Amino acid sequence: MNTSTIAIPSPSSLWTTVRSVGVLNVAVSFAALWAFVKVLRVLRSRLKTTQLRGPPRTSFIYGVSHDLDSSHDSGAMYEHWATEYGVVYMIPGVLGQTITVLCDPKAIAHLYARETWTYMQTPASLASMEASLGRGVMWSHGEQHKRQRKALAPAFSNGAIRKLTSVFYDSAYKAKCAWDTAIELNKDGNAVIEVQHWMNHISLDTIGIAGFSHDFGSLGGNRASVTEVFDTFGSNSRPSAVNQAFDLLATTFAIFTKFPTKRMKLFKKLGVTMGDISNDLLIRSRQEKDANMIERDNEKSIIGLLLKSESQDTELHMSKEEVVAQMKVLLVAGYETTAISLTWALIELSQHPDDQTRLREELLAFGADPTYDQLKAKLPYLDAVVHEVLRLHPPVPDFIRLAGADDVIPLSEPVCNASGEMTDNISVAKGTLITISAAAINRSLAIWGPDAKEFKPERWLAEDGISGKAKEVQGHKHLLTFVDGPRTCLGKDFAIAEFKTVLLVLVKNFVFEMRDGPDTRIEVVRGILPRPRVVGEDSTGVPLKVRRYE
Repeated sequence: MNTSTIAIPSPSSLWTTVRSVGVLNVAVSFAALWAFVKVLRVLRSRLKTTQLRGPPRTSFIYGVSHDLDSSHDSGAMYEHWATEYGVVYMIPGVLGQTITVLCDPKAIAHLYARETWTYMQTPASLASMEASLGRGVMWSHGEQHKRQRKALAPAFSNGAIRKLTSVFYDSAYKAKCAWDTAIELNKDGNAVIEVQHWMNHISLDTIGIAGFSHDFGSLGGNRASVTEVFDTFGSNSRPSAVNQAFDLLATTFAIFTKFPTKRMKLFKKLGVTMGDISNDLLIRSRQEKDANMIERDNEKSIIGLLLKSESQDTELHMSKEEVVAQMKVLLVAGYETTAISLTWALIELSQHPDDQTRLREELLAFGADPTYDQLKAKLPYLDAVVHEVLRLHPPVPDFIRLAGADDVIPLSEPVCNASGEMTDNISVAKGTLITISAAAINRSLAIWGPDAKEFKPERWLAEDGISGKAKEVQGHKHLLTFVDGPRTCLGKDFAIAEFKTVLLVLVKNFVFEMRDGPDTRIEVVRGILPRPRVVGEDSTGVPLKVRRYE
């Protein structure tokens, strides 16, 4: 063979050929490799995860996710499936994913005990949370979460909250004074008050003063930039089909959180707004600290602890980004959850006037405004009403987690798997999606008995009011409202103390009725978290007829 006649391409021409032809091949090869790895993971998951029965896929793309998202009561759907398929089952998720649902107290306790290490937030949840709230205590996991939580914990101790009780009362009485004025201006001796609007303002001003020594002044009529963003989430407009599709996909796949849907834009705007407010508050607080204007008593306040954590030589050091993230998390949590719970409480008491009367009688009989310790121990019916509201209306109705390692979850009762065999535990492979519906567990007939759907505060007072099955639920007062384990809500006692204080002041001084009568229908709409609304109202309107108690 005459090699002298063979044309050998130059390096530059060879690279040109590779660029023109090979890039596509390389891309296809990488795509094929990615798909192969995905298939292997799915096969491994199927081989190592106990396959369970569950509802059929109602959508090729969304599984049953669209049904749950569109339902007025997703907890009832989860409970119905538990009745049909057992205390653990599988539901089809978006784009072929399957999700294991836990409705068994023993299985749920096992998962929560291993949170932040074995079971973690999904990549999609982390991406969405980071974009709006930053890498704070809600975002972090493992040792990072443990460090951040430990740094904040002193601000939520009994001693710290005891000092904040006056702040709770102050916000409640500001609302009372405004309502008194509204009633005086009405010749009928009552006024229609949009109570959710006012609960928002009470919650925002309270967390501002109690957490960061900053008065947003929303109870006095000030419009802060953060309140405008919060209010936008309660808009009456339903998302378009395209926006809804991307929002559903974003619950499972992190890449879809990058698409600029209306909801994603709002979360980003909320993050920017709260970041600006947090930075301004930090600058002011640092200046006060440098000038020795922060009192020693305030060193264990939220802002005091955050300033302390900025020091490089402290054991629980947090970066500036982490400090700002904590402030954003606490602003959202302090505003959203308490406002929702207070609104539900006024709705339930309006719909159950006998319970409202009984509560008022207890509060009036007690006399002067109780201290923090008396709020906790001396007003049993107030405590019962608060926890019955938290049982029926958990602000965060469900949670989804990702298994970070293979695990075996025990069950309190056997279930029938997909092969028809009975088992008292299930195996889950790394990468398995698991969901828990707090709304389903808190209102389950199987767990709480035949009156589980009823507003019945006296269940918390009777010796046998809490069924045996409900007592198996580990969590505050056998509820999943504040979850459990290492990620138990850090502000639980703060929220309950504020809830009790505000409700006490309002119920002692006013009588509440549904504006349109006892048959008024309530629906749930999507804010940052699900919120109640009177059917037919705009935004998140809950207008109640309010008159002074004489």
